[in-house]
Amino acid sequence: MISRIDLRGDALPEGGALRDLLPRAEFDVEAALEKVRPICEDVHHRGTAALIEYAQKFDGVELSQVRVPAEAIKAALEDLDPAVRAALEESIRRARIVHRGQRRTEHTTQVVPGGTVTEKWVPVERVGLYAPGGRSVYPSSVVMNVVPAQEAGVESIALASPPQKEFGGLPHPTILAACALLGVDEVYAVGGAQAVAMFAHGTEDCLPSNMVTGPGNIWVAAAKRYFTGKIGIDTEAGPTEIAVLADSTADPVHVAADLISQAEHDPLAAAVLVTDSAELADAVEKELAPQVAATKHVEDRIKPALAGKQSAIVLVDSLEDGLKVVDAYGAEHLEIQTADAAAWAARVRNAGAIFVGPWAPVSLGDYCAGSNHVLPTGGCACHSSGLSVQSFLRGIHIVDYTRDALAEVTHHVVTLAEAEDLPAHGAALKARFGWKVPTQ
Repeated sequence: MISRIDLRGDALPEGGALRDLLPRAEFDVEAALEKVRPICEDVHHRGTAALIEYAQKFDGVELSQVRVPAEAIKAALEDLDPAVRAALEESIRRARIVHRGQRRTEHTTQVVPGGTVTEKWVPVERVGLYAPGGRSVYPSSVVMNVVPAQEAGVESIALASPPQKEFGGLPHPTILAACALLGVDEVYAVGGAQAVAMFAHGTEDCLPSNMVTGPGNIWVAAAKRYFTGKIGIDTEAGPTEIAVLADSTADPVHVAADLISQAEHDPLAAAVLVTDSAELADAVEKELAPQVAATKHVEDRIKPALAGKQSAIVLVDSLEDGLKVVDAYGAEHLEIQTADAAAWAARVRNAGAIFVGPWAPVSLGDYCAGSNHVLPTGGCACHSSGLSVQSFLRGIHIVDYTRDALAEVTHHVVTLAEAEDLPAHGAALKARFGWKVPTQ
């Protein structure tokens, strides 16, 4: 059901050579880019008419408009299962606690007497958020996108989610209910690359956004790449990943359940166990079969995900080697199920989010830990972060110098300008002092 990679016996290679030994899903955004390009340009030129046409082509629904009526959002909340509402409200409450603590404050540094640099943090004016609607419905993604944007102070928030034939061309009602709970009333029944294009270019119904965030399929990722530079993006999200670093103290029942929990997302989902215990590896492999048989989405998602080239049990000589492996892998979600798990977690450098010990499974982070579940995939955790309040803020430096403070440093500025053969840079200072460099 799941393959093995044995890295025991020899010294582990460094850097890219080690990454090349590890399992990873194929996710060719560049190839998809050429397919989404005409869609994005069509939305640019035809606006809402193009969106309605793509809803018919890709989602099989006939729409007269793409903006979701306010009464439909209200009705979705009124009809929501009370237990689901309570769970969403708790998810929102915990996410607000965590993200509110991330808000940065203005800071002024006195560089010299009379010379200061202040860094202030300003939210983007408008964001377009995407909530997927393919194999599963993700109201949790609505929470994870909206809460940090709101806590950052973004004034204008719009959300798009694919139209669903089952619900008369509206997004899934649980998506709409989550929007209602969060106070988001600008919602569009638009999916895929065309949703990103709508936010990037704007249409007659939807104002353009400064930024687009949210997970999606390869077409959403490709559209984000296409518009990079025109708009800000969070990340080009690929298939979800879980890596578990475990030793002989880990419970194989827990480990198997956690691997399966991410495999049920998608046939390309990655489930990776890194361990120095062959006994644990055997026990987890034995445990997978009955747990898979007892759950849902077995043939279309879980079995192909576990059997795919992106999933494996990786055997190493020691936890030190295991740490090198998980850092090279840079998982979206990394669980540490070892003795003294907190100490090992503290040494991890590359992960989207780290889950410490047996009582912090990835599923907790997906819904109710308070952390954000929009995280870097495909090894991007080595250079990128998950979605947070900072994602929606821009740092702006404010430079304030007096005449004396400028005079004190003018000779250095002039010297560096001339060293770079940019004399007009120096002249801009000389002009303020009668074209003479102030005497030091």
